[in-house]
Amino acid sequence: MASLDVNPAAISLQADLRRRRFTKMGLIWLAVLLFIGWCVSGTIIADTDWSRIGGRSGVLASIGRYLTLDIGLFPELIIPTLETFMMACVGTVLGCFFSLPVAWLGAANVTPSKTILYPIGRFLMVLSRSVHEIVWALIFVSAVGLGALPGILAIAMRSVGFISKITAEAIENIDAKPVEAIRAVGGNQFQVMYYGILPQIYPVVLATVIFEWDINIRRSAVMGLVGAGGLGLLFFRQMNSFNYGGVSMVILAILLLIVLGEVISHYLRKAVI
Repeated sequence: MASLDVNPAAISLQADLRRRRFTKMGLIWLAVLLFIGWCVSGTIIADTDWSRIGGRSGVLASIGRYLTLDIGLFPELIIPTLETFMMACVGTVLGCFFSLPVAWLGAANVTPSKTILYPIGRFLMVLSRSVHEIVWALIFVSAVGLGALPGILAIAMRSVGFISKITAEAIENIDAKPVEAIRAVGGNQFQVMYYGILPQIYPVVLATVIFEWDINIRRSAVMGLVGAGGLGLLFFRQMNSFNYGGVSMVILAILLLIVLGEVISHYLRKAVI
């Protein structure tokens, strides 16, 4: 058998590279752990009123208050639950309507002006995603008053950023050949959009809208905390009256509504996509 040539220099170089890689990864993990420790020290250890917690017995006693259910509150849950569900549905539809022009402006390959309108479209996407739905709800409550309407508007404005961004990116990634063919035979902008772009982005946009509707059910459940109706308003009232059993009932209703949304969105995706 022919003997294998062993290069000591190559073996030493590989061992040195492994040591350097191991040292680099160790330093990175050490930096990550130090950063996490600094965050925990500043936000949990130093910023928590430990004397108010009252030890393990105090924590268990506080949790035990929420383990009872105020069954008598059940009739009062029906209308707020339906209102919360309808807020999510109407807010999502309205958000889709607002998202169309924003996506059209924010897609680089179809925007009427890359220097002016494209940055405006992208800015509107960022603005919608940057402002929390509770902040949007506070703005609309101050503008139109209490009720479901400010919650619907808040959900719609919060939905614009996600739906329009995904739609714009889907438009930018389409196959340009059908669009060029429609334009070559004299098709106008609407025909290009309807026959050349929409069939290519339809599955992505539909899946995005269903997913956003699923998220909006969760959002609408807390809108009432700022006076925008639904289960959140009932939750706020139960907390103010220290009815811990009622709070648990509202939380249970929110949980069941979210589970219902998950089931419906699952079957919608399977049926239409």
